[in-house]
Amino acid sequence: MSAYAIVKTGGKQYKVAVGDVVEVEKLEGEPGTEHTFPAVLFVDGGEVTTDADALAKVSVTGKVVEQTKGPKIRIHKFKNKTGYHKRQGHRQKLTRVEVTAISK
Repeated sequence: MSAYAIVKTGGKQYKVAVGDVVEVEKLEGEPGTEHTFPAVLFVDGGEVTTDADALAKVSVTGKVVEQTKGPKIRIHKFKNKTGYHKRQGHRQKLTRVEVTAISK
């Protein structure tokens, strides 16, 4: 069983292993830029690390693959009997990151 980590970025947590490509909230940087993420949990075989001091030594490094956008979300607000309709759309900006290394 290979090592994996739970990392936190953009207010969300992701389970990542070396070689995984994950879509996270937008990070600054061009494709090829390196980013380091803080680990919340680290699992190496049967050994689970949750201690804050030990996790401070764990670093998860990823490389930006591309900047992209999520799916279009349509928002429709409506109030009955008043003629109020409001239509709005949103596409979240995302970054695809490939995890290159998890080091203890």
